Amino acid sequence: MPRGPLSPRGVPGRTLLAVTPPAPAPLCTGCHGNGALRRRPAGNALVSGGFRRETGRGGAAAHLPGCPAATAMQGFVDFTNRSQGRERIFRATQYTCMLLSYVIERKADNEKLVLKLKQLESSMSSGRKMFRLGNVVHALVAARKTTELPEVLPRICLTASNLTRALYFFCDTVLWLKSVGLQSDIKKAKWQNWATKCYYFSLLMNLARDWYEVSWRLEQAVQEEKMKENCFGDEQPQQRNSSKCNGLHGFLFLLFQILRSHPPLLLDVVKNLCDLSGPLDTLGIYKTNPGVIGFCGLLSSLVGILTLASPHLKLKE
Repeated sequence: MPRGPLSPRGVPGRTLLAVTPPAPAPLCTGCHGNGALRRRPAGNALVSGGFRRETGRGGAAAHLPGCPAATAMQGFVDFTNRSQGRERIFRATQYTCMLLSYVIERKADNEKLVLKLKQLESSMSSGRKMFRLGNVVHALVAARKTTELPEVLPRICLTASNLTRALYFFCDTVLWLKSVGLQSDIKKAKWQNWATKCYYFSLLMNLARDWYEVSWRLEQAVQEEKMKENCFGDEQPQQRNSSKCNGLHGFLFLLFQILRSHPPLLLDVVKNLCDLSGPLDTLGIYKTNPGVIGFCGLLSSLVGILTLASPHLKLKE
């Protein structure tokens, strides 16, 4: 019976095939900092964490896990893909131009720069109106959802806020038609006054809802303090007296503790208070200057960008 060729150990058996070892994976000096080198798996091999490397043209890595630059870029792309995100960037730019033009307009030889800033501010305002064209429907849908809230006061405040915001967006659309020349017979001053009043009332309803949240948490904190007093009795009198909410100082301290422990509520209060500066000045209730309005508008815009980019910082309805 014929036998096959001998193996390297001299035992007849199967022929051993020569296996070429795989080429070493290329070194990656991506964005892992400190000049550290690590092996990049060839092809579509799995890397740590079960992530499969995606390749584009030429086999270059499209994204690597744990890369801060890639994560930040992807977050920026996701943010700007939404019309609401672009509108908030335009809003921040608009109020930045208003603030800068107010700061430098009193200095000599800056007339051209101030004029350019005001033109950019006007362009940003027009661009924001285009991004808000469909927001009437969004506000009406939000109003329908808030009618189903279980608590009475938040349901009334948020529904009224969304309905008046829908009216504001409608007036804003009419003003946009006037600005682009599609309806030249529109009385701009009248519609602008209506839009400002609707926006102002919407902000008041939002602040009423914020105050409801704050007062509810204040009551909870006071009840917790009373429970602690009943549990400990007179064992820790100094600590108990320092934590009591007696007088204005104690109230402000407790309010500070509540807002610090609830960032979404704090951000919503700051945003609504900053947004009030514009309507108060336009309606003549409390006159300020473009510098104050620009600063408050910029701060409100940054808070809006933060809550949109990080939804966990947005106050839940």
